[in-house]
Amino acid sequence: MESEARKASLIERIKTYCSGVKAEFGKIIFPNTEDLKKQTVLVIIASVLISLLILIIDSILKFGLGFIL
Repeated sequence: MESEARKASLIERIKTYCSGVKAEFGKIIFPNTEDLKKQTVLVIIASVLISLLILIIDSILKFGLGFIL
């Protein structure tokens, strides 16, 4: 008797979870093509700038350590 109640409770919790997921899925707003292009360009530019910054810092450290070692 108790196991049937647990199964029913589990099934109700799964139904509640699925309905919550469905409700949250409805709130998702996907970007349009123009926004997606702009964001992609910004990510590429940021990646290149950070890479250059790391390259510069690495070169400075390598040059500086060359004198010490």
